[in-house]
Amino acid sequence: MMGPAHSLSGAAAWLGVGAAAAAFDHPMPWPVLLAGALLCAGAALAPDLDHKSATISRAFGPVSRGLCEIVDKLSYAVYKATRSPQDPRRSGGHRTLTHTWLWAVLIGGGCSAVAVTGGRWAVLAILFVHLVLAVEGLLWRAARVSSDILVWLLGATSAWILAGVLDQPGNGSDWLFTGPGQEYLWLGLPIVLGALVHDIGDALTVSGCPILWPIPIARKRWYPIGPPKGMRFRAGSWVELKVLMPAFMVLGGVGGATALGFF
Repeated sequence: MMGPAHSLSGAAAWLGVGAAAAAFDHPMPWPVLLAGALLCAGAALAPDLDHKSATISRAFGPVSRGLCEIVDKLSYAVYKATRSPQDPRRSGGHRTLTHTWLWAVLIGGGCSAVAVTGGRWAVLAILFVHLVLAVEGLLWRAARVSSDILVWLLGATSAWILAGVLDQPGNGSDWLFTGPGQEYLWLGLPIVLGALVHDIGDALTVSGCPILWPIPIARKRWYPIGPPKGMRFRAGSWVELKVLMPAFMVLGGVGGATALGFF
């Protein structure tokens, strides 16, 4: 799928988690619901860090473009080193390492660890990166015609405000994990979810996605998970634009309203 659909699906997924949490008598404070939706929307772009033409490659200028080159080469090296004889040969690393459950868990777990051990500035950095990505994904038309500096300023300002709100007692810095020193441990959850939602979205397209690597399937280490061929679509097709994106908006709205107690 394309960047906007990935971000919308990520936001909708976290709002759905908020609805589920409310149903199980562990509701999210509204700042957690909002911050999590934006984190998940941004994280839903991150697996494409292995693709130099993806939305994320433009998000931070030369820094993100250079990082995409490095991740692409790393992913390709891991693919070559671990592929089975049945896995096809390829010339790049797109839709390999960063499109797996293992990568999602490692990135999310790493962000949680950094947030817990690094204090306020670490939380601000995580929020800033993902809010910039969320702007690039959710407001992609406006972001493309705006300067990068304006998008970065919007991300930095939003991160500062959100962190300040979350830090207030009862607003969710200790949501779900209430032990001493566990503030913001939940921060990695929307990041894991966003990456997995991205992978599931890509699995619906023609090429599929090797989400379950390194678990072998049909003697392939990088088996492209997906529905039957007749149910797949091409990225950017009318199915994505006219069916899935409106569906994500509706589901996200219902999930958010349910999480906030309106239903």
